Amino acid sequence: MATIKGTVEINIDLCKGCELCVVACPQKCLELAPTLNIKGYRYARLKDDTCTGCVNCAIVCPDCVITVYRQAKAK
Repeated sequence: MATIKGTVEINIDLCKGCELCVVACPQKCLELAPTLNIKGYRYARLKDDTCTGCVNCAIVCPDCVITVYRQAKAK
């Protein structure tokens, strides 16, 4: 069975920093950036490479700014 590797793409200019994605991530691979986006919010970002592509973050995002990508992990 292949292990799934995931990653996320976040539109940082539209993120309002609500942290729902951070809380929803079972791998704890998301965090709020220490810097602000153009609207003055701390935005969500991927902090490490443990994403499995579960899409929990994208499901809970009220502004639909997260896109999740999945691929088979290289052995």
